Amino acid sequence: MSEFLYEYPLVWEWLSFAVRWLHVITAIAWIGSSFYFIALDLGLVQRPGLPAGAYGEEWQVHGGGFYHIQKYLVAPERLPEHLTWFKWESYATWLSGFALLCVVYYAGAELYLIDTNVLDVSAPVAIGISLASIVLGWIIYDVLCKSPIGKSTTGLMVVLFGVLVAMAWGYTQVFTGRAALLHLGAFTATIMSANVAMIIIPNQKVVVADLKAGRTPDPKYGRIAKQRSLHNNYLTLPVIFLMLSNHYPLAFATPYNWLIASLVFLMGVTIRHWFNTVHARKGKPHWTWAATAALFIAVMWLSSLPRSDEAIEESALAPVHQQFIDNAHFQAVSETIMGRCSMCHAAEPFWDGIAHAPKDVKLETEADIARHAREIYLQAGRSHAMPPGNITYIEPEERRLIVAWYESAVAGAADQ
Repeated sequence: MSEFLYEYPLVWEWLSFAVRWLHVITAIAWIGSSFYFIALDLGLVQRPGLPAGAYGEEWQVHGGGFYHIQKYLVAPERLPEHLTWFKWESYATWLSGFALLCVVYYAGAELYLIDTNVLDVSAPVAIGISLASIVLGWIIYDVLCKSPIGKSTTGLMVVLFGVLVAMAWGYTQVFTGRAALLHLGAFTATIMSANVAMIIIPNQKVVVADLKAGRTPDPKYGRIAKQRSLHNNYLTLPVIFLMLSNHYPLAFATPYNWLIASLVFLMGVTIRHWFNTVHARKGKPHWTWAATAALFIAVMWLSSLPRSDEAIEESALAPVHQQFIDNAHFQAVSETIMGRCSMCHAAEPFWDGIAHAPKDVKLETEADIARHAREIYLQAGRSHAMPPGNITYIEPEERRLIVAWYESAVAGAADQ
């Protein structure tokens, strides 16, 4: 696979794009149906005259028509001729996500998965750790759900949060920061999809089989499936954040990336609590938005902390201009960028497997460096996003120099 990556970089880039596109499309379908049914379930109203076994009903209007929906907690007396199963959205999302993991992180393990400064392992070993952790995640979660802890939805969520925090920290001790947060997302998404494939759908099939055989279905299957569905509902938003985090080095390439990811899980809970409460017609707990804002501010603060014990004063950012070139640190920074970055960030990159400058950022001239001063500051100074896995061995002092160059230039421009 890696040979194909290097020999046909354009094909591989488009393959990556296609798989990523598929993953986004299927994820939208899954998340949309999941959010809809949670809102529908919470909004059900119990009224006199409902059919036997019906728990509640809901009237909705959409697309120029009215919908009358009724829910049976266990099953109706008679099985309808046609049933629509909501499962392929989940399966397709996981399969496309795993394919993307293979295309980007397994095929490009040396560039995106492995950071020798974190853990010096071979690509097969790193891939093995990745696969084992994802499988282990589902096993641990499923055992917890089936244990006495699983009888308490709140207690189970607290324990699960502890597991996620531990995995967040653990992944940062093994992979690059980018891969660590991505894997935490894959770890969580696997739990969600396995909930559908291993619990929710099989339980529904048991109920259908009982109806066909003339037996009264056991209500426990519905209760178990509902609990897993509720977990999926609260985990959805953090997973989306983690899947998008690879585009934002201030999330994945900072010293407290694992803690940032942990706080994002709490943000997912506060946001979903607001929507779920509103859908259930139990009021509007606006405090959840204040809590979410406080958590987000904490995330921003954590991303700004320096990587060393040396305190670095923060400065406001300014547009790129001549001040960056005139700065006293520019010559030294320019030599660092030319030596550490320009082999990839060029009109014709000469690093094997890279056909175009990443994100079309070219760093071949003084004007290029000045034009992209902010990006250099964020990705190579304030974070360790670039070079990926520190593959060109940029030194800590060089990173500190980039920070000093940018911040002194911004401060100088502000004084003018």
